[in-house]
Amino acid sequence: MLPLAKKWYARRKLSADITLLWEPHVHSFLRCNIWHIRGRDRDLLIDTGLGAKSLKDEIADLTDKPLAAVATHIHYDHVGCLHEFDERIMHQQEAPRMVDYEEFCWLKVSEFPADLHAMLVEPGFDEYLIDARPDEAFDVDRYRIRSTAPTRSVHEGDLIDLADRHFEILHLPGHSPGSIGLWEEASGTLFSGDAIYDGELLDQLDDSDIDDYIRTMKRLRELPVEIVHGGHEPSFGRERMIEIADAYLALRDS
Repeated sequence: MLPLAKKWYARRKLSADITLLWEPHVHSFLRCNIWHIRGRDRDLLIDTGLGAKSLKDEIADLTDKPLAAVATHIHYDHVGCLHEFDERIMHQQEAPRMVDYEEFCWLKVSEFPADLHAMLVEPGFDEYLIDARPDEAFDVDRYRIRSTAPTRSVHEGDLIDLADRHFEILHLPGHSPGSIGLWEEASGTLFSGDAIYDGELLDQLDDSDIDDYIRTMKRLRELPVEIVHGGHEPSFGRERMIEIADAYLALRDS
């Protein structure tokens, strides 16, 4: 029996407008970065974690405006609480898969393919990829993602307008077919989802495509980024982004 968590979510304010939230009791392999961005007329939420505990309740004190929740891609560590929000945005290639969610959503190490087991070795996480339960009612063995219909399907070049901030949708396939980034040209800020982050990138999942990932990395190298806020791990600047992209390209070129 896993113990009860005293608090399921943690948060850190990065600026007056950006708050990072995460689930500290989740294995780092699945610990998604959840980004809340305050806008003048409405707010933006980028990714929604595992769905083990209400994210809508957690962020109630952060916003008093209409809010758009964006899923950077379909994988379960990013869409768990998407159903809680009235405005739900996904790329057009993956939005239909959210309606009747049948993707893998594993919390047991034994459920993962053997070639990924080495990535799951982490102190405090043996059989399960969480080290606590969010509440008494949570049953780790019955964990599932709740299906929901996105209210808006987006594609390359679409805009999400917060009045004082504007984010362009970049289609960044490779990790998954409908992976997207949100690009704010005015500030040089990229919210990249799992297209790029400062950790081991996954390009051999069932819906991954290495050729697409190579094209995405080449594209990102040319983007005039100041700061990248990824789907996992700490944020980083342009120099580190190019290092990560070049390392990936060198690996796949070999």
